[in-house]
Amino acid sequence: MPKKNKTLKDILDLILYENPSTQEEIAEKLGITRRYVTQLLQPLVKDGTVKRAYMIDLKSYEEISESFGESFTPKDTTGNTLINDMLENMAKHVKDQLKTSFESFLEYDKEKANYSLEMDYTTNNMVEKVRTTVETVVSLNQHPEFSKSVLYNEVAYDLERIGDYCAHISKFVINDDYIIDEKILKNIKKMYSASKKMINLSMGAFLSNKTHLRDEVMELEDSLHILQSKSVNLIATQMAENSFEEKERSNYFIYLFRVIKAFERIGDICIEIMDVAIEFHDNIPRSTTPRTFR
Repeated sequence: MPKKNKTLKDILDLILYENPSTQEEIAEKLGITRRYVTQLLQPLVKDGTVKRAYMIDLKSYEEISESFGESFTPKDTTGNTLINDMLENMAKHVKDQLKTSFESFLEYDKEKANYSLEMDYTTNNMVEKVRTTVETVVSLNQHPEFSKSVLYNEVAYDLERIGDYCAHISKFVINDDYIIDEKILKNIKKMYSASKKMINLSMGAFLSNKTHLRDEVMELEDSLHILQSKSVNLIATQMAENSFEEKERSNYFIYLFRVIKAFERIGDICIEIMDVAIEFHDNIPRSTTPRTFR
C-alpha cells in the first residue's frame, strides 16, 4: 500500500477509535504535520466521508476501501465489533473522567476539576459517534434485529450520564473550599471504589457476555445505598449544628450532598447497563416497572 494511503488509513483509524478533537491532536499522535493531515482529510470532508467533530460515514468508508484495491478497512466494520470497540473506549474514557474528578475532590485541585469537566465534551462526542455508527451498521446489514442494535445506544447514553455525574463531583471542588469531615470522606472513598468496580463489571457483562456478574453488581449497589444513608445522616447532623444564616456553609452542604448522590446514581446506572446486557445476551426483557417501585 502506498505510503500516502497508509497514512490516510492511520488517520481514519485514529478518528474511529481514539476520538481526536483537533487536527493538531491527530498530527501529534501520528508524528506528522498538521498541514499533511489537512491535505489528506480535505477531500473526505468535502464529499461527506468525514463529518464535523470527526465522525466517519461508514458507507463512504467502504467505497474508499474498494477504490484502493487493497485491504483498507478499520479493525472491523462488520457486525458489532466496531461498536463494541467504541463502547470499550468510551467506558475507559468515562472511568478516567471519574478518576480525575475524584482525585480533584481529594486534593482540592481546581485545575484537575476543570480538566474533568473538559473531558465531558469528549464523552458527549463519543455518544454521537456510537449513535451514528449504529445507524450506519443497521442500514448496511438488514439482518440483525433492530431492537438489539438500539441497545448499543442505550449503553452509550448510560455512560454519558455517568460522565454528567462526574461533573457534579468536579463542580463541588470548583465551588467550595471547606474541609470535609473525616467520617464522611471515608464513606465517599468507599463509594468511589464501589462505583468504579460497578462500571467495570457492568461493562464487562455487556461487552464480554459476562451476565453472571449481576449478583456481584447488586451487592455493590446495596453497599452504595448503605454508605449513602450513613453519609446523609452525618451531613444532617452537621447541618443541625450550623446556622442557616451562613449562606456559604449551607451551599457547601448542598454541593456535598450532590457528590454523594452522584456516586449513588452512578451505581444505579450500572445496574441499568447490567439489565441491558442481560436483555442483549440472554434475551430476557427488562422489567417495565421503575426500579424504585420493585
